[in-house]
Amino acid sequence: MSKNLENKKLIVSEIKEKLEKSNALLLVEYKGINVAEVTELRKRFREAGVEYKVYKNTLFRRAAKDLGIEVLDEYLEGPVGYVFGYDDVVAPARTINQFLKENSKTPLSVKVGYIEGKLMDAQAVKALGDLPSKEVLIAMLLGALQGSLRNLAYVLNSIKEKKEAEA
Repeated sequence: MSKNLENKKLIVSEIKEKLEKSNALLLVEYKGINVAEVTELRKRFREAGVEYKVYKNTLFRRAAKDLGIEVLDEYLEGPVGYVFGYDDVVAPARTINQFLKENSKTPLSVKVGYIEGKLMDAQAVKALGDLPSKEVLIAMLLGALQGSLRNLAYVLNSIKEKKEAEA
């Protein structure tokens, strides 16, 4: 077997491993983005626990086909960067949204998302990225529950005081 073919097989197996491990995948078109912007974007992805890789589309297509993921085929044209999210499904979308807001002139764009086995268009990925983090959502829920419990305690206390006053 030639060395080139062996390298390609290694890359395909690496892609398959990343696809199996990830629960969120974004395909981004990076045509026209400069080196400084890519470096900044990679740094932000690392900080968010997200991985950004560039592979040949044919190798990615082969790995995805081996795993039965053929819905991405039509998006594997031109320069495509692959963003893998492993823990937080929102982190890749949130990170890229923040980057695009701060660098509005960059030609970087989201082609499609593949989140937990479902295909999402670019607008859905943007909406997903605009959601608050899991911790913020939990804090909001706890705040709402705490306020409701406080109001319930107030109402129960006022009923108790009214009954005591009547007696």
